[in-house]
Amino acid sequence: MTTTDTGVNQSTIDPRVPIVNDFSIVAATENGSGSQTANNTLIRAIFKMGISVSGKNLFPSNIQGLPTWYTIRVSHHGYTARREQAEILVAFNPRTSEEDLTKLPSGGVCVHPDDLKFAQPRSDVVYYPIPVKELIKQINPPQNLRDYLANMAYVGVLTELLGIDRAQIEAALMHHFKGKRKAVDLNLAMVDLAMQYTRANLPKQDPFSVAPLNMTSGQILIDGNTAAGIGAVVGGVSVVAWYPITPSTSLVDAITEYAPKLRPAVDDKVNYAIVQAEDELAAAGIIVGAGWAGCRAMTATSGPGISLMNEFGGLAYFAEVPIVIWDIMRMGPSTGLPTRVSQGDILSAYYLGHGDSQHVCLLPGSMRECFEFAGTAFDLADRLQTPVMVLSDLDLGMNNWMTDPFDYPEQPMDRGKVLHTEAFEAFLAEKGSWGRYRDIDGDGITYRTILGNQHPRAAWLGRGTGHNENAVYSERNDDWQRNMDRLTRKHNTARTLVPAPLVEHQPGARVGIIAYGSTHDAVREARDYLRAHGVESSYIRLRALPLNDDVTAFMAQYDEVYVVEMNQDCQMMQLLAAHAPVHAGKMRPVNLCDGLPLTAVFVLNRILQHRNAL
Repeated sequence: MTTTDTGVNQSTIDPRVPIVNDFSIVAATENGSGSQTANNTLIRAIFKMGISVSGKNLFPSNIQGLPTWYTIRVSHHGYTARREQAEILVAFNPRTSEEDLTKLPSGGVCVHPDDLKFAQPRSDVVYYPIPVKELIKQINPPQNLRDYLANMAYVGVLTELLGIDRAQIEAALMHHFKGKRKAVDLNLAMVDLAMQYTRANLPKQDPFSVAPLNMTSGQILIDGNTAAGIGAVVGGVSVVAWYPITPSTSLVDAITEYAPKLRPAVDDKVNYAIVQAEDELAAAGIIVGAGWAGCRAMTATSGPGISLMNEFGGLAYFAEVPIVIWDIMRMGPSTGLPTRVSQGDILSAYYLGHGDSQHVCLLPGSMRECFEFAGTAFDLADRLQTPVMVLSDLDLGMNNWMTDPFDYPEQPMDRGKVLHTEAFEAFLAEKGSWGRYRDIDGDGITYRTILGNQHPRAAWLGRGTGHNENAVYSERNDDWQRNMDRLTRKHNTARTLVPAPLVEHQPGARVGIIAYGSTHDAVREARDYLRAHGVESSYIRLRALPLNDDVTAFMAQYDEVYVVEMNQDCQMMQLLAAHAPVHAGKMRPVNLCDGLPLTAVFVLNRILQHRNAL
């Protein structure tokens, strides 16, 4: 904390002043210990009490044993961004407990097993020790379940201390275990024992509590990868080829789970294929072939996979084959930090492929957009006959978010300028001839045929080498230049078709903020903090590349423009400067690349630092 201590971001907590629905809990455990069940139970129970809540999982890239931290933010303001400090610590990992304890504010709370001894205990923290091993003995579960049940002890303690509705804890367990009563009762037994112990032996000494609200009525909890997977099924996906990579694997898992439910087999036949390829290169090749054949084809990957898909991305761009690539961005370069968040693939995705290529990129910033952009990506890929990248990230993709339920699309799928047999015959009758790469309408988008067209003149050879308007191999410089000019024209057409940015103009503001993706929640909160400092701001959230005139107009209106992003090289700011060079001088970076979701306090402080330097 450097500039502000607002609301819950306090360095010292007064135990005499109640703090209701406005704090954070961090559960420090070991990866693979089953703590996700405990954490998801808490977040779902609080959510079902009508309280705005969000969860951020900081986990290692191994399978088991290393430290993991799960932060639950409770906010009656409706804030969902990560906070830089948590008031309540669940210290269930001896290897990190000393450091975790130092991060608590004065007056904070530490819940821990009673056999965990701190080498440097703090006198300004409230301790709630739990006899976890004794409680386990009372339940006497199977040996392989003991570690899992141990985590439910802190669920019981927090339920009692904070006033969480015990009925909602049970309902959350029923949801998690899909109604399997035996598993629910076993976990609930530990919760009840811990509640009883707390009631009898741990008098409350802290000001934190929850109280029912009506902020989540009608909403659901979901992660972005699941939302995207459902959206892809609804959006008409027919071929999925992929290779497992964190943090995108769960997107394809969601398609695998929901496709049989939403698109059930007819006469034991399904109308989709999900193929695990031997690597990302093969996955890209499969979807290029499927897209050429007329399928709605997609893959899901992350930064290292994008690198391997570079050549096939260029092929699909130049041969004009519609495909969709979901990039759930993580920390790079190289293998980087596989389980940390980043927005570091903006430039590599936008310019995927060698030579001159620029791709359509969608930038979802909410669960609804993760769902909707799955279908939008297919529509744009078909209409523009080009690869479409969807750039989500680990925070959106793998963490729990509140959202309104999704609506089934009202509009039919947009397959673009596809000529089937009869339409092809009519086209020839009107135009006289057809060329696969001939621009008839002046928008850079040509007419295509796909497999199944019975007309003898409908065939064409897709190639990544030079070709003329008729898809015939050519090394003529005029053919090449004509083709590249048309692709540029098509990219400019894409500017008018991609999702427009969302703009919030504040009357009298001199400050404009530009952001995209999962940074939105930190920006939304930071604008309130800026207002408290007497700084009004306007805000534009980018939702797609290429950028359009709305962005230029926004930048022109403000004396100071701050670009918020999670990468080291200010990648979006580079694209903004190239798009509107006349306004490049007024842009200031608000960027961070530490692998953690952005906080409102960071955004606030960085903007104030820039303003103080003006």
